[in-house]
Amino acid sequence: MRVLCLDIGFKRIGLAYCDSLFITVSILPAIKRKKDTDDLKTIGKHIKEQRISGLIFGLPLDDKGEMTKQADDCKNYGELVSKEFSLPFAFVNEHSSTWESINKFNLKKDKSGLVDSISAKIILEQWISEGPELKEIMGKNE
Repeated sequence: MRVLCLDIGFKRIGLAYCDSLFITVSILPAIKRKKDTDDLKTIGKHIKEQRISGLIFGLPLDDKGEMTKQADDCKNYGELVSKEFSLPFAFVNEHSSTWESINKFNLKKDKSGLVDSISAKIILEQWISEGPELKEIMGKNE
């Protein structure tokens, strides 16, 4: 199983994926989030090219593990993507993954989206180490 992770922000979506043995995690260029379906087309292209069979989404809960406005947006967007491509998925609490990316790689003024994709890589590595199952979702036409 190859898995794609999305770090969903209001402006950009960071992307990272892993090989089928969960050994190597690689980043993809972040995409600009748009109001129409252009970002879904790009995500679909990556799903096809990388032969993705599952999705991971970062869920930015607060320090008490509670939902935030951003977490609600990520949950809704993640469910949309999962349904659009009929792929199983999981959410991972990504509290502080962006700060970890910024501090670990000194990306304080990054506007390229690199910090978003590195955050997706950190989230995916966290999911791999925790090992939760992916949740099945009904197909988009069901």
